[in-house]
Amino acid sequence: MNSAGSFAPDYAAARALFVEAAAAAGGRLERLTHPERGPDGASLSCDVAWFGPADAPNVLVTISATHGVEGFAGSGGQVDWLRRGEAARLAPGVGVLMIHAINPYGFAWLRRVTQENVDLNRNWIDFSAPPPRNPGYDSLADVLCPAEWTRQTRAAAAAAIGAYAGVHGPAALAHVLTGGQYGHPSGVYYGGAAPTWSRRTQTAILDNYLRQARRVAVIDVHTGLGPWGVGEQIVTQPRAAPAFRRARAWFGAAVTSTFDGSSPSAPLIGDGLAATPALLPWAQVTPMALEIGTLPSDQVVWALIADNWLHARGDPDSPIGRAIKANTRAAFYVDTDDWKGMVAAQYLLACRQAVAGAGRRRGGGRAGEPDA
Repeated sequence: MNSAGSFAPDYAAARALFVEAAAAAGGRLERLTHPERGPDGASLSCDVAWFGPADAPNVLVTISATHGVEGFAGSGGQVDWLRRGEAARLAPGVGVLMIHAINPYGFAWLRRVTQENVDLNRNWIDFSAPPPRNPGYDSLADVLCPAEWTRQTRAAAAAAIGAYAGVHGPAALAHVLTGGQYGHPSGVYYGGAAPTWSRRTQTAILDNYLRQARRVAVIDVHTGLGPWGVGEQIVTQPRAAPAFRRARAWFGAAVTSTFDGSSPSAPLIGDGLAATPALLPWAQVTPMALEIGTLPSDQVVWALIADNWLHARGDPDSPIGRAIKANTRAAFYVDTDDWKGMVAAQYLLACRQAVAGAGRRRGGGRAGEPDA
């Protein structure tokens, strides 16, 4: 089969492919309707599909569209997995929970964020406590979201970013820009002031479907970071953590960590994978982000900054708005058959490895592997 046919050109088509493939594979489906609507006025939803016995103690969870516009890759991987008949090959005691488009608003509107302009992967903090501060971002906030988007304001932003990197270093700049900020609601990588609809919905899904689970693997698909078409396997925990050691035993020695510089991703505040073990305290959780590269990182970051300005200050229906939206889509989705094939193949392998790892009996691993 041609894996490229599992990828859709927009959210509505992606949802239709997923629902059709999940039903054909015998999945138990649930639709969770979003309060907002898409750009065409159509309803939006997160769709959930369960495969395997309802009491399965070993479960693989796959998530698409945590960062909405990145949902093309995650959805395509999910549909390809379903069309290949993987659900029928699950071992006894193993279940798969597919969460399709957890951020349907961002997917439909070609935005990385939710309807609240919140980066869902910075939203998983304790909002009863004072939010983390990011003074470096405070110093750049105004130039990153200017009143107008012109050659002059872009040059001013580039100069300010370059000056910050010159003083503090590229790693510090990456942390300031992408690590998460909570003081500028109209800015990039904003973590929010409260749990978003997507966070609340994901929490409810995991609680509803995984009460019986004792071993849980999570694969959350992202795009926009790293070499073109290459899937980096990222664990947002230190290498000494049991979850990292399990992930490395399951997926291989190339697994990276955001804690030691082995991943190009900056250390994150409030990411969903790091929060998942606390949502499932009765289970052993092994979470991993599969990050697929698209364009060079500077192009991706500038596309994101431009899209943030557009929705904060501009008009998406204007000529410049349409150009920015096209650039945003291209930054997170490569619409070519070879890139799609690379995504599908790496997704399929990761799912097979996770299913095997989560289903391995305690004490039954190979010599030298950490006991599950």
